[in-house]
Amino acid sequence: MIHSKSNRRYQIIINIILILVTVIMIAPMVLLFMSSVSSEKSLLVFGYSFIPREFSLDAYKYIFSNGQTIFRAYGITILVTVVGTACNLLLSSMTAYALSVRKLPFRNVISFYIFFTMLFNGGLVPSYLMWTSIFHIKNTLWALIVPNFLLSAMNVILVRTYYMSSIPEALYEAAKIDGASYMYIYKKIVLPMGKPILVTVGLFSGLGYWNDWTNGLYYINDAKLYSIQNLLNKMIQDIQALQANASSAAGSAALKIPTVSVRMAIAFVALLPILLVYPFLQKYFAEGIALGAVKG
Repeated sequence: MIHSKSNRRYQIIINIILILVTVIMIAPMVLLFMSSVSSEKSLLVFGYSFIPREFSLDAYKYIFSNGQTIFRAYGITILVTVVGTACNLLLSSMTAYALSVRKLPFRNVISFYIFFTMLFNGGLVPSYLMWTSIFHIKNTLWALIVPNFLLSAMNVILVRTYYMSSIPEALYEAAKIDGASYMYIYKKIVLPMGKPILVTVGLFSGLGYWNDWTNGLYYINDAKLYSIQNLLNKMIQDIQALQANASSAAGSAALKIPTVSVRMAIAFVALLPILLVYPFLQKYFAEGIALGAVKG
């Protein structure tokens, strides 16, 4: 009876702590949204508040004033995120599966090569010259997909560790005895059993693609190929440039733009799709992280 009361007391304390942590994590997002729907005047006079003193949608009206451009940028970002994440998952899972087979020739050499790329790289200038002068991906959608995000050594290590710790090697041997090829084992055994870690790695990759603006900055000059991050970043730069020339007619117009609330709205617009998708993947995310981090 005493033990039961003690457990109940600890459970209440843990629940309170988790509720506080949840509130601390959600509060900045709520403040971000409330600031984005507050008038510029109230933000400048009273500062940020969880309850808008003066409700206004001017920031969103400014962002969506050219709706076609925004929706095109969203479309490009969604396409790049979906295609990039799918390619990343395919390459990561196949590479990890090969490295999880203990009889793979030169397995240790390949593993060292992959691990080495986590510590050292050629740098920005050589990478830029390689992608633009040799592969000619500048001002193409591949410029938003291939550099930096197509394959991650960390993802490969996570997936390989999960395969080695969660899929018995005897299962591979049994499938081989029944005449299964390596590709058949990969499709029918490895992929279904590796769903938790693949969802986790896919979430990492998808977040990377969705939030990326550096590839667009380096390799994209065509405004029609801007991702949502690059477009919103360009809006902020345009506002700052107009404000710097406040003496001109354009600068006077810029003073009427809700600059503070626009920044909040831009951040919320970029964040919203991820907030909508994450709850559906959270179950697999937690399981994949817990098991993928166990040393195999």
